Amino acid sequence: MRKNKKQNHESGLLPFHIILAASEGNVEAIQAVLKHYEGYIRHLSTRKMYDEFGQVHYCVDETLRQRLETKLITKTLAFQPVPFESKKTMNR
Repeated sequence: MRKNKKQNHESGLLPFHIILAASEGNVEAIQAVLKHYEGYIRHLSTRKMYDEFGQVHYCVDETLRQRLETKLITKTLAFQPVPFESKKTMNR
C-alpha cells in the first residue's frame, strides 16, 4: 500500500527531496534536516548534573549538541544517493 504525503509526514520521515537538496548544499534544506533531528540531538546531549545538595538536574551539554549538529551536517553533505535498480533490471 502506498503512503501519501500526509501519512509520510505523520510517520516522522524526512522527505527525500529535502535530503537530496541538503546533500547538494541547499542551506534551507540543511536547516530543515537540523530542525527535524533537533529533539533527538537534544536528547542525546542531555546530561545528568548534581548540585551541592545532591539534587538531580538535567541540562543540555551545548558543546556536545554543537558537535552532533556539525557531524549531521557533515554526513548530510557527504551523502550520495544510489540509483534504485528494480528486480527486473537486475535479473537481465
